[in-house]
Amino acid sequence: MHSEAYRKLRQKKLFLFDIDGTIAVGDTLYDGSAELLRHIREIGGRAYYITNNSTRSGKDYVEKFRRAFHLEATEDQFITSGYMTLRFLRERYSDKRIFVTGTSSFVGELRRNGLDVTEKAREDIGCVVVAYDSELTYQKLVEACRALSTTNVPFYGTNPDLCCPIDFGFVPDCGAICNMLTESTGRTPVYLGKPNPQVVELCLAQSGFSPEETLVVGDRLYTDIACGINGGVDTCVVFTGEAKPSDMADTPYPADYCFRNIRELFDHCI
Repeated sequence: MHSEAYRKLRQKKLFLFDIDGTIAVGDTLYDGSAELLRHIREIGGRAYYITNNSTRSGKDYVEKFRRAFHLEATEDQFITSGYMTLRFLRERYSDKRIFVTGTSSFVGELRRNGLDVTEKAREDIGCVVVAYDSELTYQKLVEACRALSTTNVPFYGTNPDLCCPIDFGFVPDCGAICNMLTESTGRTPVYLGKPNPQVVELCLAQSGFSPEETLVVGDRLYTDIACGINGGVDTCVVFTGEAKPSDMADTPYPADYCFRNIRELFDHCI
């Protein structure tokens, strides 16, 4: 990569990080993550965490960062697919009953924000929402199929990720759960999290930084990198999660920067 590209990288102030597979996996923070976050604070920048993991609320993530990573963060730094879904539902379905398949944390967050949520298929629902659900049961799948088969209401997924990084490899994510439902019912969801460009637009609006000062950092091409491309900002892929160097040869979502890990990115930011 040319020195001019590295100079441009050192001018970045707003960093939009994916979490799982990018800066951490499970309760383990990757080498270089804490140093890069400290560097961002020292240059007067800002970090946001734009995760498609909807199993946790922003409040839950603040606690996890403190407990597992010994990092201080504020709730507004976490732009989760669950949060983007919440914003969307409050705008479009605040007066409707919403069928939801998701974790108790996700369902509780929707209810705390005034939404009428049911986990049982009913005729009076306004839409169906499916999230990444680490508490998934077969009965939940049955109820979701019932809701999709007996109504013609819109079907939304929080995010299209097929797999979520974990300490031993990967587990099924929201996209994989939705694919099961699609195969069973013929219904296809509209996804609300990354790569929706509204994720980037929200971070820009909240932070006040320009698109030229912004970098999206992630491990997945079709969500993280696509989100940055859709949002009109530079992108960086790290090969500690789903994407592999060989994927770069033929992808519709080419990253502006490619590094083996966060430590290597940090080394080129200072």
